[in-house]
Amino acid sequence: MATSTTKALTGEEPPAPPGTADGGKTARRRSALLHRLDVKGAPFAFVAPFFIVFAAFSFYPLVYTSWISLHDVELATLDVMEWVAFDNYVELWGDSRFWNALWNTVTIGVISTVPQLMMALGLAHLLNYRMRASLFFRVASLVPYATSVAAAALVFTMIFERDFGMINWALGSVGIDPVDWEADKWPAQVAISTIVIWRWTGYNALLYLAAMQAIPAERYEAASLDGASRWKQFTHVTVPGIRSTIVFTIVLSTIGATQLFGEPLIFGQGPNGVTGGADNQYQTLGLLLYEEGWKNYQMGRSATVAWAMFMLLVLVFAAQRLIKRLRSRTS
Repeated sequence: MATSTTKALTGEEPPAPPGTADGGKTARRRSALLHRLDVKGAPFAFVAPFFIVFAAFSFYPLVYTSWISLHDVELATLDVMEWVAFDNYVELWGDSRFWNALWNTVTIGVISTVPQLMMALGLAHLLNYRMRASLFFRVASLVPYATSVAAAALVFTMIFERDFGMINWALGSVGIDPVDWEADKWPAQVAISTIVIWRWTGYNALLYLAAMQAIPAERYEAASLDGASRWKQFTHVTVPGIRSTIVFTIVLSTIGATQLFGEPLIFGQGPNGVTGGADNQYQTLGLLLYEEGWKNYQMGRSATVAWAMFMLLVLVFAAQRLIKRLRSRTS
């Protein structure tokens, strides 16, 4: 027959409240029983439901978009699906717009990510020194990140405006002809990358700064005693010490570059924003996904583009892991 303590533990009988005469004795019995049972998995039992809910909300969009990508579905009639198997993927593979958007996504990602992370590393190195008003500079570096993408893109669109923009005014003052930043491919991609760099440099700099402050001061002292200059301390102590954070920011920047959407959309100022310019000169995969689904009303093809973006990220991270494993074997 089960005791009252066992029933209390299984939920069949509530334990006596602490204020009663038996309250303290029941609590001690429960504690002793749990200690004897040695329930090491108890914390996981409490956390598991949250992971189940998280997994449900995480995997449902993947499963649903993969199912839609195998059908011919229109935005107005999502409940009407025609099975086409992998026809959407075959058509996407032969679509020149997809390869153009993929190439634009890669080039804009490289142009925006490499300078951004290098500038963030240098800014974090400066903020790591003791200086006056260091808290002010650290907070100020987060202002671009706190600014909405719409506001930032609109301001930079006016700055890069062809006829009355500040950039062309500055170029004209030194005798350089105005640049059509929106119509030409590479100027447009440079302008969009500038918006991304401005918004995310400070955020990444604070990540690097937090990692730098976790490096023990003894390493710098030992390097200084060995006669290492400030530059050698930076390259041989600081950078290796924050290598994991650098990899983390590269991963975040790669994901962000693949999903780039708001900046080129607003930079296009109207219908050209969805198509990435009159000649698709800066259309990214995110813009192509939006064009297929919400302009052409082809949700099946839009879901196919979404899965292509996901698989692109998977391939990039698999290649990164493979390179890391090969380097560890050679070393």
